[in-house]
Amino acid sequence: MIGVIGAGSFGTALAVALGHDGREVKLWGRNITELAASRISKQLPGVILPKTVSVTAKSAELEGAEAILLAIPMQALAEFLKNTNLRTRALVACCKGIDLVTLTGPAAVVRRTCPEATVALLTGPSFAADIAKGLPTALTLACTDDAASEHLQRLLSTPVLRLYRTDDVTGAELGGALKNVIAIAAGVVIGAGLGDSARAALMTRGYAEMVRLALTLGAQAKTLAGLSGFGDLVLTCGSEQSRNFRLGHALGTGMTFDPAITVEGVATARAVTQLASEQGLDLPITTMVAALVDGKIDLSSAIRSLLTRPLKAE
Repeated sequence: MIGVIGAGSFGTALAVALGHDGREVKLWGRNITELAASRISKQLPGVILPKTVSVTAKSAELEGAEAILLAIPMQALAEFLKNTNLRTRALVACCKGIDLVTLTGPAAVVRRTCPEATVALLTGPSFAADIAKGLPTALTLACTDDAASEHLQRLLSTPVLRLYRTDDVTGAELGGALKNVIAIAAGVVIGAGLGDSARAALMTRGYAEMVRLALTLGAQAKTLAGLSGFGDLVLTCGSEQSRNFRLGHALGTGMTFDPAITVEGVATARAVTQLASEQGLDLPITTMVAALVDGKIDLSSAIRSLLTRPLKAE
């Protein structure tokens, strides 16, 4: 049995994908009465839970699971784990971001809170709707335990959900987190009418920032060039399915954005700005995004701050 904690769009999509492939899945959520009765997810229109997926509000029912996937927001992860006793061999973080308190990624938060568990990270270019519909998707599974990583790869892969292993957990964490910040900036570019050429330039320079910080923090360059870095960057910077891109687009057009929607890139921009300062790194796009989402700079000033930077070699 596989446990999934978090009955939002991504957690439900993973449960559906694994359930359709014949796995027994228990999907945990707080407000799941309607989902349990209808078997239809509000977040994923038209998606029906397969018979192999059961829904529960009791975390104790996940005991004995071969693995538990943690599909809850990054900033809620540490508090959730402190208040929930999860007894299982493997905990797989499925969120993307950097914790504002510890300035670490999801796998590090899980490892610190649950030191006896085998910890892994599932990340990469994936929209919940695509996974739930059974569309081909490739993800990165990051884990420092080779045997556990191979077992989890077999356990969580399906004919259309393909997992690639890496032991560079730091690189996978940072790729998934940092691309959200760049996606906000890409949304700003398109929303402000600056064009696709500007978006391509923004993505390229944003990727350079991602690599700069990741290498400083001990990640491997090849990880950032893979699914969890470059792949996820391409996806989120080019589609309105991305909440981070949609927020940036709203900022670029001057439209309002629903504050109830979790946009991980906002907190990540704040955390990365602090990390960059501590490391003495210059990350102009990230700094601009953090200032823009916090209302410390207006759109015109943000664009001007990037376009008037000194000319230099690439």
